[in-house]
Amino acid sequence: MKKIIYLFAILTASVAQAQNNALFDEGWLFYRGDTANAQEPKLNDKSWRTLNLPHDWSMEDLPGTGSPFSPDAISGVSGGFTTGGTGWYRKRFTVNATDIHKQLYLQFDGVYMNADVWLNGVHLGCHPYGYTSFWFNLAGKVKAGENVLAVRVNNEGKNSRWYSGSGIYRHVWLRAAAPVHIAQWGTVITTPQVSAENATVAVKVDVINKTAKASQVQVVATLYAPDRKVAGKATITQRIANEGKQVFSLQVPVQHPQLWNTDNPVLYTAVTEVLLNGQRTDASTIPVGIRSITYDAVKGFCVNGKMIKLQGGCVHHDNGALGAKALDRAEERRVQLLKASGFNAIRCSHNPPSPAFLDACDREGMLVIDEAFDMWGDKKNKQDYHLYFKDWWQRDVESMLYRDRNHPSIVMWSTGNEIPNRDKPEVVMVAKMLADHIRSIDNTRPVTCGVNGIEENEDPFIASLDIAGYNYARDKYEYDHQRLPQRVMFATESFAKEAFEYWREVQKHSWVIGDFVWTAFDHIGEASIGWLGYPQNKNFYPWNLAYCGDIDICGWKRPQSYYRDAVWKPNQLSLFVECPVRSFPQVNPKPEVWSKWDWKDVQDSWQWDRFKDSLLTVAAYSSCEEVELFLNDQSLGKKATDTSHHLEASWQVAYRPGVLKAVGYTAGVKVAESLLQTAGEVTSLRLTADRDTIMANNQDLSYITVELTDAKGVRHTQADNALHFSIEGPATIVAVSNANPASLESFQQPQRKAWRGRCQVVIQAGRQKGLVTIRAKGAGVQEGVATIVVR
Repeated sequence: MKKIIYLFAILTASVAQAQNNALFDEGWLFYRGDTANAQEPKLNDKSWRTLNLPHDWSMEDLPGTGSPFSPDAISGVSGGFTTGGTGWYRKRFTVNATDIHKQLYLQFDGVYMNADVWLNGVHLGCHPYGYTSFWFNLAGKVKAGENVLAVRVNNEGKNSRWYSGSGIYRHVWLRAAAPVHIAQWGTVITTPQVSAENATVAVKVDVINKTAKASQVQVVATLYAPDRKVAGKATITQRIANEGKQVFSLQVPVQHPQLWNTDNPVLYTAVTEVLLNGQRTDASTIPVGIRSITYDAVKGFCVNGKMIKLQGGCVHHDNGALGAKALDRAEERRVQLLKASGFNAIRCSHNPPSPAFLDACDREGMLVIDEAFDMWGDKKNKQDYHLYFKDWWQRDVESMLYRDRNHPSIVMWSTGNEIPNRDKPEVVMVAKMLADHIRSIDNTRPVTCGVNGIEENEDPFIASLDIAGYNYARDKYEYDHQRLPQRVMFATESFAKEAFEYWREVQKHSWVIGDFVWTAFDHIGEASIGWLGYPQNKNFYPWNLAYCGDIDICGWKRPQSYYRDAVWKPNQLSLFVECPVRSFPQVNPKPEVWSKWDWKDVQDSWQWDRFKDSLLTVAAYSSCEEVELFLNDQSLGKKATDTSHHLEASWQVAYRPGVLKAVGYTAGVKVAESLLQTAGEVTSLRLTADRDTIMANNQDLSYITVELTDAKGVRHTQADNALHFSIEGPATIVAVSNANPASLESFQQPQRKAWRGRCQVVIQAGRQKGLVTIRAKGAGVQEGVATIVVR
């Protein structure tokens, strides 16, 4: 685990082996369904399936169907027609007699939802919310010999407006601690003073003394620079009462610090050691980003004193074909793909993400809005979190803040999204209660909330916030600024099809600090809002993806992402063709007027054999001053694509096979080029891995793109051949996909139809090192092969 170094000397070798260096993910047993007495240690579980975590059973094929989707699923359109239900997990581990009184912390990063946990048949507790981390201290509860851990997960009913997944879908950890040790989530790091010349890193450590006598304890905080040299150090000694707890506060000065920002996300390392009688009893290792954030209506939002506009996107938690499984590489890849597409900020919608996701944001220089809830006391679905809010909100807010507050990437806390009845005094009171509690824990970051339907009667609600989140309300920016000139605001959600207009407002006004599109990454559930819109109903089956993300579930850029390139970056150019026939036949006869998450029906394809000589509309998205279009080297003329033309131009072109090419010019100089090419008959399969070397850690992934090409290597953008995959070596195929939002195919079987000329295979490393060979086969085409090294 990168965030904390744990000491394991007190554990037996059997426990250490089971937890795999603190990870407690391997060797679980699983039963899909409910069963009596599954918490009892003596239960006969030999027929249960063995698996490793993270796990999401809602992505698994339903019995007898070969698909995870059902038109009768309770989740309906919201959950992408996937099935929840109840599931049980069990795990055995061994502790010897000398270790049963040690401090053992069992932490779940995320279980969806209603998790009940038993140890040796004794109920440890429950945790309703599916998105916050929770833990139990097993000290005094484990026994010598074999112990049995059991977890019941209840995801019954309709409880989410998007795909949630089901099960223990994030990591589980087992921490062993000496009697004098750092409390769980007990190290807090802030940077109260930041400049190019000097910085102060403040370290607060909660130390617990579980011995029978008071002790003099020393805490040493050492800050290491990226080159591993010591950048600063501080020491403090204090007395802790027996069975007591004490906060140690240290200040570490840093000369000429390297500051963390979105362009240069420099991470220091803070090592905090606890010493008793000169012997180290515990330590934590935490990445540190030295940075400051400020905001106001005049200077806008600043990182290290420099104004930055938030080029943001909303992101749900699923990983496409993997479902909700929060494997570290899957989380990292999403962040990297978004960064490569110009995003510098992510709003976690509408819940705290996995720790691995935030770790990746720290490394990649991605700013984050960490969001708590989608609802408070008023329901959005019958079985959703509103049932637990009154009793659990404080614990869940504290879980989010205590776990996440050391991440430099997090620049705002969000109390929620589109909370109903915001004009009611009792809801305003809750808004203030949440915001005040967050500030009592962390006053270094502003508090926000995604607010829809912005009206003046909601001013008291927004007054509880430091920065106002406006969902789909760019028309209110200037009016509200005239009324309340000190209010800082931004689009917590916006429409992709209005990307130009939203960003112009951000550019024009200092008090509008950014724009977060709904959504940056496509997701399962909210099925078809990018095509059929609202109102949603079960007749939208077989749609299961939202089809509204800038990037699809395979990680491939969609047309609106290329348009956003032109909005955000200079000298961009891409070509698209309006489809001469609808890509999908379904039509919503009465969509709501506010339902605008769609994009034009276009493809990056010049493969329209049925429409020879027909006029097709060709569009160029470009931030060049002008674009010239060519068909088979014949110029079809230049057109302006500057901001006065909303960065777009179009031509009517009679379809003929060949090469359609666009050339972009700025100040008369060629600065960009884009082309679409007609492919011949499909003859080959080309496999391209995003990483050809992965780690033998039972977690690492490689994403392989499979393209159907002609003899010259040109992808046939209309090919939909059925393909079959096989693998040899120390890895497994864990997911397949093609990003088709209405496909009912399995995500787990080693086969898939291509969609628009490609599909994807995801492989996961095992524990063994070696060479992995992946093969793709299809009728009438040459086999494709890729090799991956697992080391």
